[in-house]
Amino acid sequence: MKKYLLLIVMSILLLSACGGFQIGGGSEEPASTETDNASGDTADSGSEASGSGEKITLDFWTFWGSEQRRPIVDQIIEDFNNSQEEIEVQHTYVPWGDIWTKNLAAIAAGDPPDVIINDINTVKLRAQEGQMEPLTEFVDEEVQNRFYDQMAEATMFDGEMYALPFNTDTQILFYNKDLFEEAGLDPEDPPSTWAEMEEYAAALDVQEGESYETIGFYPLIGPGSDLWMLNALGENYIDEEGNVSIDTEPVHDTFNWILEQKNKYGENTITSINSQFENAQQDPFMAGNIAMMVQNANYYVQLRDFGQDLNFGVAPLPEKEEGNGHTSWGGGFVAEVPSGAKNPEASYQFIEFLTNHDTQLYWAENNFDLVANQEAAMAAAESEEFSEAGQEVYSLMVENMDNTLLTPQPLVAPDYASTINPTFESIISEDTTVEAGLEKAQSDLERIVENNR
Repeated sequence: MKKYLLLIVMSILLLSACGGFQIGGGSEEPASTETDNASGDTADSGSEASGSGEKITLDFWTFWGSEQRRPIVDQIIEDFNNSQEEIEVQHTYVPWGDIWTKNLAAIAAGDPPDVIINDINTVKLRAQEGQMEPLTEFVDEEVQNRFYDQMAEATMFDGEMYALPFNTDTQILFYNKDLFEEAGLDPEDPPSTWAEMEEYAAALDVQEGESYETIGFYPLIGPGSDLWMLNALGENYIDEEGNVSIDTEPVHDTFNWILEQKNKYGENTITSINSQFENAQQDPFMAGNIAMMVQNANYYVQLRDFGQDLNFGVAPLPEKEEGNGHTSWGGGFVAEVPSGAKNPEASYQFIEFLTNHDTQLYWAENNFDLVANQEAAMAAAESEEFSEAGQEVYSLMVENMDNTLLTPQPLVAPDYASTINPTFESIISEDTTVEAGLEKAQSDLERIVENNR
């Protein structure tokens, strides 16, 4: 248990760190002092119904406590409670920084929540450690076919389905159409390859002496180097079987490309641009200080709320070279039943409701999240609840799922990122050469895999 707890905490920290694969933007909630449930008290997780015909009470844990998300969660719960007479769901909000460890502690104490929202890329780890109830016996063909293939696959372990996907995300390119026009570029023709990205960036750069008033594009404003490695390889640099592809030509090309852009602009310019993102209401993209950048597609919500006058476009990630693929990355969350929950069948009924078409469409329209239910996501792309710009972004989100990979943590190297990321950072800071750093990263990760087999 202690070993697994450490792995999960490390995994969550890595997923939420700026330098690594990130859990979907807009889904993560900041810490809060709120600890009550929807009715004002912490829900009693005694989910067994008495013989007198009393309702089964389910305790539903989420980290969605913001003014935006919490009313949506509570409305969904109210709709479910009104839809039948056997089950009563209560909502317990647990802050983002606490929910994972509190869930493990509750499981160990034999008093877990009945349903919890959890990270999709660590489902297999929790299943292996016996921290979740398998759902296969309850899942029919209609439910299993609701979801994007890569999301459904991420919930499988040893032939059993352990969770139902809830929402996901994808990384896309945002660009400033007005700056394109000023630079003589077609605002309806964004770059499609890394080489085109460099050409466009050169045209968009506005230099004042030795400093830049506007930079066209820098790969590490928004994502980390791991996204570009994924984009270049067309797969993660470690697969679920533990095969490692770091000391390879595409990854060498990736780091050399990033370093070329870094040396072009200089450390001071990049540091200055990144520091301006602390102001979410007027970040450097909205201010016109950067013309193109890759972000989680949910970034549209910031543009909608704070950059109403910005004339922007969106596009898939440029591919390394023509034919290589516009590969992007996604994370997301699942609804699951923790091990030891007192009534898994009742818990599943609620989870099924969370992922049906109407509930998922309601969540999408009110949160601008890319939902896991494919038909609901396609309906949201045409929803009149969104503006024309919103429909454009949401449509690209849906289309981009064909290019989007999840990166389930391999069971043979569950904490791989904590070992590898410092080496990647050392390469970017130029404390280590690309050649030496990637050789070391390959060797270190192969050793971890071998030790865990």
